[in-house]
Amino acid sequence: MGVFIGMLIILAGVFGGFMLEGGNIMVIIHAIGNEGLIIVGAGIGSFLIGNPGGILKIVMSNFSKVFKPSTASKQSFLDLLSLLYMIFTKIRKDGLISVEEDVEEPTKSAIFSKYKGLLANHHLMNFITDNLKVIITTNMAPHELDNLLEIDLEAHHHETAIPATAINTLSDSFPGLGIVAAVLGVVLTMGKMNEGPEELGKSIGAALVGTFLGILLCYGFVGPMATNLGHKISDEGVFFSIVKVALVSFVGGAAPQIAVESGRRAIPSSHRPSFAELEQATRK
Repeated sequence: MGVFIGMLIILAGVFGGFMLEGGNIMVIIHAIGNEGLIIVGAGIGSFLIGNPGGILKIVMSNFSKVFKPSTASKQSFLDLLSLLYMIFTKIRKDGLISVEEDVEEPTKSAIFSKYKGLLANHHLMNFITDNLKVIITTNMAPHELDNLLEIDLEAHHHETAIPATAINTLSDSFPGLGIVAAVLGVVLTMGKMNEGPEELGKSIGAALVGTFLGILLCYGFVGPMATNLGHKISDEGVFFSIVKVALVSFVGGAAPQIAVESGRRAIPSSHRPSFAELEQATRK
């Protein structure tokens, strides 16, 4: 919702101010059609040139996150900590083998099924279950597990950063493409030098709309979208950091309550549940 409100404010501020100064909005709208085709078409083309097919697939699958609320919240972090606490408690009580079926089929697990929101996050579920399988099937030391998880997180963070970077690169190209559109408009204007000043003025104004549109797309729309996506992907990374810290702590011999408390400390203060809230959630 915030994205759409922001777009409306930008349009109202830019075009409303233009009309208050006495500008004819229809002149801009008419020119945007032709100039926009040049800028947006060239932008899409350059985006396809600069990004291989695999990258395009990642960008397209993640772009919708711009228009969705962030998955990071105090409640979602509490759910994750509660899930880990239940798994650790079961392991401490009944042994590692007791969670083998839960890990193999999380959708059928009585533990995982309590947290539908987390279960829908397939990347996070794979991260949790894969590393629990490692713990179950190997006798890995805590520091070795820490190194393994760090490698996994580094690869994950590199992949998730791709969409925001690619969209930001597209955004940076728009001012230059706006100049291209403006130059083409000037070329057309030069062919009208034998016409009257009024016609020349309209033609030059239409050419300048190309520069205007390129800058507006860059700083008003596409650039902020890339920033928005980057923030949301960064928020999602917190879930993985929580799992890493809690798993390493538990494998190191910490009690379930201490392990999830370690995970709680990995949460940014803006969304971090208090010690009492975590204690209350685990008691439930």
